[in-house]
Amino acid sequence: MTDKDLVPHLLRTLVALQSEGKTVTLETLTTALAVRRTDVRRVINALHREGYLDALRMRLTFRGLALGAAFAAAPLRPLRRPSLHAVKAA
Repeated sequence: MTDKDLVPHLLRTLVALQSEGKTVTLETLTTALAVRRTDVRRVINALHREGYLDALRMRLTFRGLALGAAFAAAPLRPLRRPSLHAVKAA
């Protein structure tokens, strides 16, 4: 899993939680995505630097909200690839 794979899932989760009016924390996101805290924190910092997320308030900006809404309507690649043991040889 790379940050590039995690960003759409994180934005989609933030849109869903923010539209429900729920308080979003780092712990909420790590639990919802089942991803390591350090990975989520690194992506949050990157989104904050790029202007998609206000990391202090954990609220999406208008740019982030628009991007997250677009990801909410689209099918996303899975966060984790299946292990080689789970893939059967043809």
